[in-house]
Amino acid sequence: MWIQKEILLQPRQRGFHLITDEVINNIPELIDISIGSLSIFIKHTSASLTINEDADPTVRIDFESYFNEAVPENSPYYKHTIEGPDDMPAHLKSSILGSSITVPISDGKLNLGTWQGIYLCEHRNKKPTRKIVITINGK
Repeated sequence: MWIQKEILLQPRQRGFHLITDEVINNIPELIDISIGSLSIFIKHTSASLTINEDADPTVRIDFESYFNEAVPENSPYYKHTIEGPDDMPAHLKSSILGSSITVPISDGKLNLGTWQGIYLCEHRNKKPTRKIVITINGK
């Protein structure tokens, strides 16, 4: 069985945000999948997806701090600056983290680790609506 749908995520401020529940709530078909995989792709070049710690919110704060240090705004070598000082750094952060993730499905549930959650990594200062494409392959 193949299922694919595009969903709009709630707009969020810049930072790292758990979206696991939002994803699950948009795929009620998940309960019917005994074995399979879920692929999530974000349709943007200034936001990304990753999987990481979902219990302690300081992890998300540390992610944002690290990436702001590693990929600073207003670097003199940036040429792509027409949309503001966060534009080029957002593209770089997105490329570093990636635009897609895959999660196994087992017995109608995402088979994530005990402390794992799906993150939307929002790299822009404005709060845009983000679109993701969810594809499920399973039986």
